[in-house]
Amino acid sequence: MLLAVYLKRLVVCHAPRLLLVLVATGCNLEQDIDIELPVAPAQLVAECYLLPGQVPRLSVTETVPYLSTPQPAVPTDVSVVLTLPNGQKRLLQFRPGLDKLTRKFYTHIGQQVLVAKPGDTFTLDVQDTQGRHLTGTATMPTRVPLDTVEWKFNDKSGEDRKAYLLAKFQDPAATADFYRLMIHKDSISDNAERDFELDDRLTNGQQMTLGTSYRFSSGDTLLVTLYHLDEPYYRFLQSLEDARNANGNPFAQPAAIRSTVRGGVGVFTILSEDRRTVIIK
Repeated sequence: MLLAVYLKRLVVCHAPRLLLVLVATGCNLEQDIDIELPVAPAQLVAECYLLPGQVPRLSVTETVPYLSTPQPAVPTDVSVVLTLPNGQKRLLQFRPGLDKLTRKFYTHIGQQVLVAKPGDTFTLDVQDTQGRHLTGTATMPTRVPLDTVEWKFNDKSGEDRKAYLLAKFQDPAATADFYRLMIHKDSISDNAERDFELDDRLTNGQQMTLGTSYRFSSGDTLLVTLYHLDEPYYRFLQSLEDARNANGNPFAQPAAIRSTVRGGVGVFTILSEDRRTVIIK
């Protein structure tokens, strides 16, 4: 595969009296170069977020070349096994669909509701007929509840009258903890109004407060969800954001995705959440 790279050069010419000037005419400032990009073998990509009380679902796709059509490649010869904390193995069936709640696409689904408690460890095993083998391990964090969700309006009137929202929770002491706070309007299937990721390096054992700008109107229904994350998933989210910011930016340092799985790419985690639904009024 060839990549056309457009290069511009500044040419500095010596003028009389030893002054340096930039010559805008008479210099060829453009040059096309063909670079042959190496083609890496396709890897399995897994995305699995286990949630207690729900049937396990995950998507298994595979990587595609950087400049290829942005369409997911879905292998159909993949077997997926989820190992429970008690050692019991459950086969997830290949039955592609769309999660109506999260609006996420999945390729494999279980048959029974997941039962899990903090400290439980699950193992994911994904294999195909080509010999590719992806594995992952995840332990459910403790549940950290939201203490308070409150809001306050500004002093304006009419359409300019808006409220900000504050969410408060107590960070456990003597442990390293990682969080994600998401605020959705009306439904979690829509894009989040706000999405915070943070750790407790500077606030260990203290009450933590996260807030928004004045952006909500009277009558808005908000779903405020606090996720207590394990560290691998937190690092995955951070690397994902870094990669987005670096993509297409010639001044950014290249960033690699820090997967939580081995033998491929992706994320396997179990979510520990607390959610409040509030109506701004």
